Amino acid sequence: MTKSGPVGTPLGDGLWEVRSDLPGHRIARVLFGLSGDRIVVLHGFIKKTRKTPDADLALARKRKREFEE
Repeated sequence: MTKSGPVGTPLGDGLWEVRSDLPGHRIARVLFGLSGDRIVVLHGFIKKTRKTPDADLALARKRKREFEE
Protein backbone atom coordinates (compact mmCIF):
# COMPACT_ATOMS: atom_id res chain seq x y z
CA MET A 1 0.00 0.00 0.00
CA THR A 2 1.29 3.46 -0.88
CA LYS A 3 0.94 6.30 1.62
CA SER A 4 -0.06 9.66 0.19
CA GLY A 5 0.08 13.12 1.67
CA PRO A 6 -2.86 15.35 2.52
CA VAL A 7 -5.29 16.23 -0.25
CA GLY A 8 -7.36 19.44 -0.36
CA THR A 9 -10.86 19.77 -1.78
CA PRO A 10 -13.03 22.91 -2.19
CA LEU A 11 -16.46 22.53 -0.55
CA GLY A 12 -17.96 25.82 -1.76
CA ASP A 13 -18.67 29.12 -0.01
CA GLY A 14 -14.94 29.59 0.68
CA LEU A 15 -14.72 26.39 2.70
CA TRP A 16 -12.00 23.81 2.04
CA GLU A 17 -11.31 20.34 3.35
CA VAL A 18 -7.93 18.71 3.77
CA ARG A 19 -7.84 15.00 4.49
CA SER A 20 -5.17 12.62 5.59
CA ASP A 21 -4.98 8.91 6.36
CA LEU A 22 -4.25 7.91 9.95
CA PRO A 23 -3.13 4.55 11.35
CA GLY A 24 -5.89 1.99 11.77
CA HIS A 25 -7.67 2.89 8.51
CA ARG A 26 -9.00 6.14 9.99
CA ILE A 27 -9.32 9.36 8.02
CA ALA A 28 -8.75 12.82 9.53
CA ARG A 29 -10.54 15.86 8.14
CA VAL A 30 -9.73 19.51 8.75
CA LEU A 31 -12.09 22.17 7.43
CA PHE A 32 -10.60 25.59 6.78
CA GLY A 33 -11.16 28.89 5.01
CA LEU A 34 -8.97 31.68 3.71
CA SER A 35 -8.93 35.19 5.11
CA GLY A 36 -6.62 37.47 3.18
CA ASP A 37 -3.24 35.74 3.30
CA ARG A 38 -4.19 33.53 6.25
CA ILE A 39 -5.51 29.99 6.54
CA VAL A 40 -8.17 29.78 9.25
CA VAL A 41 -8.73 26.29 10.68
CA LEU A 42 -12.43 26.02 11.48
CA HIS A 43 -13.05 22.40 12.48
CA GLY A 44 -11.34 19.02 12.61
CA PHE A 45 -12.72 15.51 13.09
CA ILE A 46 -12.22 11.82 12.36
CA LYS A 47 -14.44 10.89 9.44
CA LYS A 48 -16.44 7.69 9.79
CA THR A 49 -18.50 7.77 6.59
CA ARG A 50 -17.84 8.68 2.95
CA LYS A 51 -19.96 11.84 3.15
CA THR A 52 -18.87 14.76 5.32
CA PRO A 53 -21.63 15.03 7.96
CA ASP A 54 -23.92 18.05 7.58
CA ALA A 55 -23.42 18.99 11.25
CA ASP A 56 -19.65 19.26 10.74
CA LEU A 57 -20.10 21.40 7.62
CA ALA A 58 -22.62 23.64 9.41
CA LEU A 59 -20.26 24.14 12.35
CA ALA A 60 -17.35 25.09 10.07
CA ARG A 61 -19.53 27.53 8.10
CA LYS A 62 -20.82 29.10 11.33
CA ARG A 63 -17.27 29.57 12.63
CA LYS A 64 -16.22 31.05 9.26
CA ARG A 65 -19.04 33.61 9.41
CA GLU A 66 -18.12 34.48 13.02
CA PHE A 67 -14.47 34.92 12.08
CA GLU A 68 -15.37 37.21 9.16
CA GLU A 69 -17.51 39.53 11.33
